[in-house]
Amino acid sequence: MKATYPINTALVICPEPMISLRTVRLLSELVHAVVEPLLSPSESRNVAAVPLAVDLEDIRQIRDGDSEAYRRLIERYQRQIGQILWRFSRDSRIHEELVQDVFVEAYLSLDRYLGKAPFVHWLSRIATRVGYGYWKQVARQKKRENFSLQEWDQLPDDSVERMDPSQAAELMHRLLGKLPPRDRLVLTLRYLEECDVAETVQRTGWTKSMVKVQTWRARNKLRNLFKQSGRDIK
Repeated sequence: MKATYPINTALVICPEPMISLRTVRLLSELVHAVVEPLLSPSESRNVAAVPLAVDLEDIRQIRDGDSEAYRRLIERYQRQIGQILWRFSRDSRIHEELVQDVFVEAYLSLDRYLGKAPFVHWLSRIATRVGYGYWKQVARQKKRENFSLQEWDQLPDDSVERMDPSQAAELMHRLLGKLPPRDRLVLTLRYLEECDVAETVQRTGWTKSMVKVQTWRARNKLRNLFKQSGRDIK
């Protein structure tokens, strides 16, 4: 039977500053073909670690039929999963549905969680798969983000502090929406989520070689968007 639990949307819908001004600058550097920067963990991932034993005990109770134990897992991780899925859709209704889908899928797949890695890592992989599936569904419907490269030119070049986080975040989302889902996914993970190659492998299930090749291809496609508009990147 499909179990559903109320998701606190006040927690899972992330404010614009979650996409930091530093991240905007990193993507701007990417667009202008600057060498890939060394990234530090993002603020959104600097959360207090929950002991694995706590999650495992809740999971044991869930398997014994305790519905309140799963509610505790949702309350514990809905903010982090909401942050991940905010990268995939900025429509609050769709975002809420994606978050709900992640926790339902996790509930139905709980027997496949072996407890060898933190539970939130397992949830993050499901969230990435759910969000990627949504992008592929949108692509099949041949929907494309409405984006004009002239809008990118409106962002100030001289001072990143002058950028408006809300404007820059929306522009970045729409820019990446011009790319195929696979390219969009790898750039989102590598630059917005600030995942290294190993974590990108864990989140996607791809090989290291595939992550590196896909990143290279996606960067080139992003550059080509600008070349096609007459903005050749030097």
